[in-house]
Amino acid sequence: MTTRALPMRVPAPGLPARVRIHEVGPRDGLQNEKGTVPTEVKAQFIRRLAVAGLTTIEATSFVHPKWVPQLADAEALFPLVGDIADVGDVSLPVLVPNERGLDRALALGARSIAVFGSATETFAARNLNRTVDESLAMFAPVVARAKAEKASVRGYLSMCFGDPWEGAVPVAQVVRVAKALMDLGCDELSLGDTIGVATPGHVTALLTALNEAGVATPAMGVHFHDTYGQALSNTLAALRHGVSTVDASAGGLGGCPYAESATGNLATEDLVWMLDGLGIETGVDLDELTATSVWLAGHLGRPSPSRTVRALTPSTSSPSHKE
Repeated sequence: MTTRALPMRVPAPGLPARVRIHEVGPRDGLQNEKGTVPTEVKAQFIRRLAVAGLTTIEATSFVHPKWVPQLADAEALFPLVGDIADVGDVSLPVLVPNERGLDRALALGARSIAVFGSATETFAARNLNRTVDESLAMFAPVVARAKAEKASVRGYLSMCFGDPWEGAVPVAQVVRVAKALMDLGCDELSLGDTIGVATPGHVTALLTALNEAGVATPAMGVHFHDTYGQALSNTLAALRHGVSTVDASAGGLGGCPYAESATGNLATEDLVWMLDGLGIETGVDLDELTATSVWLAGHLGRPSPSRTVRALTPSTSSPSHKE
């Protein structure tokens, strides 16, 4: 790879000195693929992300294979990468939908668990076949048992800004569900803009309302999709509020299999480029990360949607490139 361009570093006041990137590519990024990525490729993907400096890499999901067949190999995959967590400060979170999923994850030694809730009734019904309150009741023993096993627990909350069936989601509605999720004992809350309709003012209003309800900023993470090109501007609004955990997906992969209007996640490379320019530390080597996304694009048979990947590797980000 040729020497890449570097953004001019111009720090802005009031922003975190360091951001932890919660890399969701191996799970959220691959779960919406039409085809199934071989387990060995997934394992190498995770290992390459760790080499690039990412310290939180969401590895897979222990859901029933019927619902997300792309992640049906969770039992086969996790043992191939579990040793990464023993080298340095690397966490490999896994998504679990219920106690059965938790049993499967704990049996393989998972130490970081995530549950996935919804701020809206329609999406809760489509994704979990339950009401919002019924899903919270289902998560309660999962969170309690995970904490008893000394595992950390992240609570994902989807449809925080808009729902394709219900439209705009009232801030108070999101706050109620978010607070209930945190009251179960979650260590961290990830606020999902599942269909990418958020704008910066909306982001600030929700974060402020959550603070007023007793949810501390350090416990919050943000998860933006780039449907309308707002993911980076929304991230900057969150950073200005003090949020220092940002979800992103290498190469901009991902969506949601239960919400057709949910396009790709914020690309990790695009996020790192912006944070580099702001002088915010991430520990991520952008060259290594970009090479990883180009490599994966070759296996997926299409170029990476990340603008930064395309800008830095115009001759190698085609789907024919493999290593």
